[in-house]
Amino acid sequence: MSVFVTPLTPLAFLERSAAVYRDAPAVVDGERRATYGELGAHATRLAGALRASGVAPGDRVAYLCRNRLELLVAHFAVPLAGAVLVALNTRLAAPELRALIEHSGARLLVADASAPAAAALAGAGRPASLHEIAWADPPPDAGGIAYDDLLARGSGEPPRWGVDGEHATISINYTSGTTGGPKGVMYTHRGAYLNALGEVATAGLGVGSAYLWTLPMFHCNGWCHPWAVTAAGGVHVMPHEVRGPELWRLIDREGITHMAGAPPVLAALAGAEEARPLDRPLVVMTAAAPPNPVVLAQVEALGARVIHVYGLTETYGPHTVCAPQRDWTGRPAEERARLLARQGVAMVMADPIRVVDSDGRDVPADGRTMGEVVMTGNNVMKGYFRDPEATERAFRGGVFRSGDLAVMHPDGYIELRDRAKDIVISGGENISTIEVEQAIASHPAVAEAAVVGVPDERWGERPKAFVVLRAGRSATPDELAAHVRALLAGFKCPDRFELVEALPRTSTGKVRKHELRRAEREGRAPA
Repeated sequence: MSVFVTPLTPLAFLERSAAVYRDAPAVVDGERRATYGELGAHATRLAGALRASGVAPGDRVAYLCRNRLELLVAHFAVPLAGAVLVALNTRLAAPELRALIEHSGARLLVADASAPAAAALAGAGRPASLHEIAWADPPPDAGGIAYDDLLARGSGEPPRWGVDGEHATISINYTSGTTGGPKGVMYTHRGAYLNALGEVATAGLGVGSAYLWTLPMFHCNGWCHPWAVTAAGGVHVMPHEVRGPELWRLIDREGITHMAGAPPVLAALAGAEEARPLDRPLVVMTAAAPPNPVVLAQVEALGARVIHVYGLTETYGPHTVCAPQRDWTGRPAEERARLLARQGVAMVMADPIRVVDSDGRDVPADGRTMGEVVMTGNNVMKGYFRDPEATERAFRGGVFRSGDLAVMHPDGYIELRDRAKDIVISGGENISTIEVEQAIASHPAVAEAAVVGVPDERWGERPKAFVVLRAGRSATPDELAAHVRALLAGFKCPDRFELVEALPRTSTGKVRKHELRRAEREGRAPA
């Protein structure tokens, strides 16, 4: 008996949905709307246009766009042409973008006006690898062609998939570079396929789903949701800004059922003047930074169901989920929020999550012993593009080393304690900045907090807190210190509390603690 094995690729999801849900809505982007049949035709035409433009199998094609129809199409069209998608952070400066384009060797760039530095890339500082720039918005004076002119080069005939096998690279996602220079994380067709199906199962996506794109597609390919929502036959809804009024407008107008993002997105949802109890189910997936249990409770109070996931760029985004147990439902809201704030267990498509000591041995499942989180399986990156040394370091011991410190609870759920580089070691005692931050954030006047270690002559280093207060609320450093001491051991309480208007963050919602430490060294306010 012959067995025929089809390579796993998320391209199959659009092929199926374009046939099965041909006339059903697929995309809402402002006033633009597209059915699945139209989405499939657009992707096929663009794939042909890329081939006609000289893009060969294995070439990189970069996109510098906000969440919009064109970037969604690229997640299918670029790999359909056999090429590799490089979605770039629109908030980066021109020198940073130029370096990433040159490192990736992208030969074609599709950009829009949402990136302030986009025009600079078409001028005298144009990356050497770029053969052409196409503009999704009307072309600026900087040069290049219109996206429609690029699209016109394609025929309606789908090109043959030009990459050899499911382990071929489908995309390169650059890390934020908070622990050094950005690194290009390579995803495979197989990994993207499996992660997307994991998102479908975890979030409960289906034909009736309307997904609100509050998560940037340039971050881990939007946690693989371009492929996941398409696999489910759901609707992709693109907000033009991630602010409370716009979120609630689209929740009402488009019947939003699912959304995802970092904790600030949850805070925007719960803190908007328009916030009110929901009249339909809403699933909110959150990650990027350990969420504040207070904010989790506020979002749940609206009637939303929060799914807390954890992962890294190197794991295609979400790798674990705080899977709720049946007996959590009847527990007090505060206790349930604390349980949901843990990072949880491996998602359905991933290998079991582990926490290991410095010798690679699993730590006791006692909820106290810290170790490093390590991952293996289909949803761990192929490696870093053009960086074999960094790849070897990341996989030392035969596992992917996350650099995150966590404990393993008796029920098998992990809980992050810190990044290895962020842990505060004071007088030989390890202090989890996450634990201290959550204690501070439980004060009713606090909107958010970040804790870093600062030098101390006696103890080596001590924790310092940067605190953002809620609008209209007040609290003194002494009041905050007393609040923390009532919750934690005295040595964990920060010696200093600095009130700030906002915390510096990456585009994906992580607090830039290196900026806080640098500002402290330089004696200035954090940028």
